[in-house]
Amino acid sequence: MDWFTDPGYWVSRLVFQRALAAVYLVAFLTAALQFRALLGERGMLPIPRYVARVPFRRAPSLFQLRYSDRLFAGCAWAGCAVSAALLAGADSELPLWAGMVLWLVPWALYLSIVNVGQTWYAFGWESLLLETGFLAVFLGNDEVAPPVVVLFLLRWILFRVEFGAGLIKMRGDACWRSLTCLHYHHETQPMPGPLSWFFHHLPGPVHKAEVAANHVTQLLVPFLLFTPQPVATAAASLMILTQLWLVASGNFSWLNWITIVLAVSALRLPTDRRTAPPTPLWYEVVVLAVAALLLFLSYRPVVNMVSRRQVMNRSFDPLHLVNTYGAFGSVSRIRYEVVVEGTLDGTPREESDWREYEFKGKPGDPRHWPRQFAPYHLRLDWLMWFAALSPAYAGDWFGGLVERLLENDRDTLRLLRRSPFPPDEPPRFVRARLFRYRYTSRRELRETGACWERTYVREYLPPTRLAGAVQRP
Repeated sequence: MDWFTDPGYWVSRLVFQRALAAVYLVAFLTAALQFRALLGERGMLPIPRYVARVPFRRAPSLFQLRYSDRLFAGCAWAGCAVSAALLAGADSELPLWAGMVLWLVPWALYLSIVNVGQTWYAFGWESLLLETGFLAVFLGNDEVAPPVVVLFLLRWILFRVEFGAGLIKMRGDACWRSLTCLHYHHETQPMPGPLSWFFHHLPGPVHKAEVAANHVTQLLVPFLLFTPQPVATAAASLMILTQLWLVASGNFSWLNWITIVLAVSALRLPTDRRTAPPTPLWYEVVVLAVAALLLFLSYRPVVNMVSRRQVMNRSFDPLHLVNTYGAFGSVSRIRYEVVVEGTLDGTPREESDWREYEFKGKPGDPRHWPRQFAPYHLRLDWLMWFAALSPAYAGDWFGGLVERLLENDRDTLRLLRRSPFPPDEPPRFVRARLFRYRYTSRRELRETGACWERTYVREYLPPTRLAGAVQRP
């Protein structure tokens, strides 16, 4: 079928596949380096406890069959290896069917992780990676030209990501309609980046222009993805520029990068390919059948998107094949942070020697300038932002964090930038306090060298010790 493929997207497919493999690699590396403290057998939310109460049909995963920390590590590092092979172009060296199987492996492995990841994996970019990764299985390799229907479905994902995010903003916080949300967002976002201080101090009219440009990109430009070239390429290019602006202004894991990867698939890049190799009939049948299934599953996300009660970042099937997306329907005006401290004193008092734990990404020491971590995802730091919004967001894991700090748990301490206690001398008590943070002014930064100013608000968790511990002087 001549209409089935389009050789004009040969280079776009190549760039898309290599970039997607890079995102997969980061996702698996994040899982491999952090899982023991978060989800391991002695983690804050142990996988064995979760799979004991959640059936396979609700959360399909290899770990429903058997779990051990060694098996999880093996799967995560295997995912890294396969992703690296795809990044190097291994799928192009294989027969078409084998290349498809190779792309299926990281999708199945990451699905197994996400479906038992609980709160730590409850982010929209997890489903977005799975939905995009599933379509990549059917995009083909050098034996066939890019199938048009798969390219269309990739644009359909990008449309839902952008348009869904635009709708949730217009239906949500009034500051999006008054163009004032970015007066606050750069300061109150989950994890600021090294340039966020500068973005926050841009003039007010520039912030309003940012919001207006965001509305255009998310509410109008997505429709142009389905127009003829070169308009679709221009629309995708504008989305890429917008996402790069977001990359520069904060740490949003791989959300921006996977969106850029999707936009690449809509670009018509220069290529010397003018003819398409014959397409196997079995491949056409499989691709068309999958496309029909995904379009059928799109019904609920579309209904959600047009609903006045639109929800963000939800999967409608346990395989995360078609999902709904959105971000920052509401924007915080004030930034709060939970500061965790420990002491060696046997009897905790306000005048005790309380030492602060430093996290890698979330604000702590006012003089510590934020670093760029994205696309790497610091899961604990992100959840600490939610914990500061309300203790209800931390109810299932914060107690486990405190317990492991009291034990000087090695895997947990590896998630932090610095522990104030030596490995052989854990704290006797740990407490948490809530502070209000704000960016310093230019004058304050020059005078103090601190990018943050913080003010004590209230106690978040009273001094706590291990159950059964003997109180000593």
